[in-house]
Amino acid sequence: MTLLAISDVTAHYGASQALFGVDLTVAEGEVVALMGRNGMGKSTTVRAICRMVTCSGSMTFAGRDLNGLSSHQVARLGIGLVPEGRRAFRDLTVQENLAAVARPGPWDFDKVVELFPRLRERAQQRAGSLSGGEQQMLVIGRALITNPRLLVLDEATEGLAPILRQEIWSSIGTLKRETGLSILVIDKSLKELRGICDRATILERGRSVWFGRIEDLDAETSQRYLGV
Repeated sequence: MTLLAISDVTAHYGASQALFGVDLTVAEGEVVALMGRNGMGKSTTVRAICRMVTCSGSMTFAGRDLNGLSSHQVARLGIGLVPEGRRAFRDLTVQENLAAVARPGPWDFDKVVELFPRLRERAQQRAGSLSGGEQQMLVIGRALITNPRLLVLDEATEGLAPILRQEIWSSIGTLKRETGLSILVIDKSLKELRGICDRATILERGRSVWFGRIEDLDAETSQRYLGV
């Protein structure tokens, strides 16, 4: 069953248009990659879904029309966002960060720290004193503890050391294998995406230009839309 469906979505920042017709779907239990070079509209698409930018077009989540909703209403429908740039509540401890947003469901503190054992060790430490990788784990855990139906990861491994990147990719793989959670992953790491994603959509200058099974994404298409 389709969980998220957006069609012909346009978006603006003031007078400047950023999206010119984006189409994207995520089914229940599916992991989908949203890909493209820098500046092609990936993060703007996420902001459109989460009602953080002026946009139009068809957008539904679990059969509910997203148009006209506020960001917090979209979140309460079950979309858990891990935003680009690691935005933990810096003055709160790890445990306080998680408690502040927790909602009823299978994901609780114990389950989050089972996925990210480093967070158990840092439970009483302020988020602002964590390493970049630990902050990213915390922000992913914070999204999970809202018990979403769809987890959106916007450049979740950007700027991290290779060992921490692999730790986070491994955790995303665990989520896919063990939870059946629907996940939308925005990233440029094709090698890692191939290992966890079912399908992919590629954006070029604010438009959807390719979509299909990720194993069907050939070298020519990758070079055309993702290569330097």
